[in-house]
Amino acid sequence: MVHAVQSGHPGAALGCTEFVVALYFQEMEHNKDFNIDGPGEDLFFMSNGHVSALWYSVLARSGYFNVAELATFRKINSRLQGHPATEEHLPGIRIASGSLGQGLSVGIGAAQSKKINKDDKLVHVMMGDGEQQEGQVWEAAMYAAHHKIDNLIATIDYNGQQIDGPTAKIMDLMNLKAKYEAFGWEVVETKAGNDMEAVLKGLQTAKGLTGKGKPVLNLLYTEMGYGVDFMVGTHKWHGIAPDDAQLENALGQLEETLGDY
Repeated sequence: MVHAVQSGHPGAALGCTEFVVALYFQEMEHNKDFNIDGPGEDLFFMSNGHVSALWYSVLARSGYFNVAELATFRKINSRLQGHPATEEHLPGIRIASGSLGQGLSVGIGAAQSKKINKDDKLVHVMMGDGEQQEGQVWEAAMYAAHHKIDNLIATIDYNGQQIDGPTAKIMDLMNLKAKYEAFGWEVVETKAGNDMEAVLKGLQTAKGLTGKGKPVLNLLYTEMGYGVDFMVGTHKWHGIAPDDAQLENALGQLEETLGDY
């Protein structure tokens, strides 16, 4: 999808594929007959909206819209914008995202709404690790703990990379686990974030901590560009499209990886 228009963000999309697939095909109770309010179903908000190619791909294969529409990604008048948007009314998308730092706040609002409406389903939010440099994230984190938003699971795609370089060099995140715990959250660490069994186990552990008076954070340790040797572990593939030869090489490697599933 990214190659076809020579525009997009392949690195993080490859890095958190297992997580988003696990959510939609295993963990969440969700309805492909889309209702933007989502009563009686688990909700997902992707705050790091630049990972849209992955999300659209999973939504299509979950039945929200036809897979053929993926070919319109990032094209003029497409519903599949580079960053998810609501104006196009694409099923599965509840907020415009990609302006980093906002998704956790929205997810908390949705979770609080479910509590008010006595809806026992969960809200999932995904954020990038570089996104933790945004002040709004920490205001939201403090709010969620204070108001005991315990029907919320926030996941951080912890790959150590952001657009300009490693997070440790741009603005060191230091100990995120300790920070969130200090803010009153329960924290689960999923160390093998590109292993499907580990991802599923981490999600189950996080789910088991909900309903106990604290919001839950899932620290998902991933590798940017996972599955493609020339993309893996580097910020350089945050927002660059592969050329023809690189695409062929990458798809060949991914076909070998998919054989394990």
